[in-house]
Amino acid sequence: MELTQAHRDALQDILLWRRDVRHFLPDPVPQDVLDRLRKAMDFAPSVGNARPWRVLHVKSTKRRNAVIQNFEAENAKAAKLYQDDQRAAYNALKLAGLREAPVHLAIFTETEPDAGHGLGRQTMPEMLNYSTVAAIHTLWLAARAENLGVGWVSILDPKAVAQALDAVPNWQLTGYLCIGKAASDDDTPLLHRNAWQANAMTKWQEI
Repeated sequence: MELTQAHRDALQDILLWRRDVRHFLPDPVPQDVLDRLRKAMDFAPSVGNARPWRVLHVKSTKRRNAVIQNFEAENAKAAKLYQDDQRAAYNALKLAGLREAPVHLAIFTETEPDAGHGLGRQTMPEMLNYSTVAAIHTLWLAARAENLGVGWVSILDPKAVAQALDAVPNWQLTGYLCIGKAASDDDTPLLHRNAWQANAMTKWQEI
C-alpha cells in the first residue's frame, strides 16, 4: 500500500497531540473502543514475533486501591530525593491519574515465552521488554486517535503491584496505564508546562 500525504499529516497530528495525561474525566470508555485498542496492540512489532506482552484490565476497586496506595507510598519516597524548592516543585506535580481514570491497564512482559523460540534475544534478552514497550506505544497512539488520553504510571514498586494483581510469577511489570478522556487539551507536555523539564530535540548525528 502506498501511503499519501494525508496519512503523513494524520500521523503527525497524532504524534503532536500524544501526551502523558494526568487529568482525566471519569466518563467510561466504551467496550468497542477498548476492543480497537486491543486490536492495535496486535499490530505492534516484537522480537522473534514473541509477542511477550500480557495485559490485565484492572477493574476491581480493591486491586485499584492497592495500586493507588503503592503509588502514594513510592511517590512520598521519591519526593525525599529532592531538596527545598525542587522538592516543593515535585510535590506540586500531579504525577498520576489513578483515582480519576476510568480504565487501568497493567501491562506485563512474560520473561520466558515459548513463542519466538528465543529468536533475536540471545545476546539482548531485554528485547522482550522493548517489544512490550513498542506495544504500549502502539496502544498509546491508537488511544489518541480515539480522542483518549493515556498516562503511564512509573512511580510504583513493580513486584508489589504484581503481587497485588496476582500476576503469573514469570510476568514482569513493564507499564501501568491510566486511560480515559483527558480533562483538557494542551499541546505542551505537563512537565514542560510546569517548568520541570522542557522538551528537547532528538540528538541525531552522523558518524
